[in-house]
Amino acid sequence: MTDRYFITGTDTDAGKTVATCALLQSARRQGGMTVGYKPVASGCIATPQGWRNSDALALAANSSLTLPYDQINPLAFGEPTSPHIASRDENRPIHASMLSAGLRRLESKADWVFVEGAGGWFTPLSDSLSFAQWVTQEQLPVILVVGLKLGCINHALLTALAVKQAGLPLAGWIANNLSEKVHRPTEYLDTLRQRLEAPLLGVIPWLQDPGNDTLAEYLDVSLLK
Repeated sequence: MTDRYFITGTDTDAGKTVATCALLQSARRQGGMTVGYKPVASGCIATPQGWRNSDALALAANSSLTLPYDQINPLAFGEPTSPHIASRDENRPIHASMLSAGLRRLESKADWVFVEGAGGWFTPLSDSLSFAQWVTQEQLPVILVVGLKLGCINHALLTALAVKQAGLPLAGWIANNLSEKVHRPTEYLDTLRQRLEAPLLGVIPWLQDPGNDTLAEYLDVSLLK
């Protein structure tokens, strides 16, 4: 049976991609085939092969399965804005069935599938669909990436509450240092440990170049609920 998780963040640029890459590396050490899934990505670069997104490419590079790009990121949009705006501008609607079809394909091939969202929990995908609605439909356990900065405690607790109200398990959370000098990191971590009803999977330090780092050492996927 495939272990599936959805990775959301306290905000845009909370560090979802570096955390998802760390999860992929850590899961690979546990054994089995791993793959990252970025169903929707905006802020892509035009190439001769089509739109390419740096986050999706990072997931592909850290997956043990080597798959065509469009299986990792089936919906890629040019402008770095909310997906529902980008899809409207490009006249390419996003439907839940598209996201689910891609997930089914990966589930048939991998033992671990880590699904990275876009932005935060309630990011809209269309006028009638949000990432939260699709994740609830799929009943995916959620991993929350907390970008450590002023305000992150409130954002983390609000997101955790929304996940709970959706009837989904918060399987774990990851703390990600967003700068070299985070404001009161020890106190923030202590507060979040006390208030988040999920295991802390690890703390990712400030990394100048995460792509060249061994990220697995910062996380422990065996703690996942």
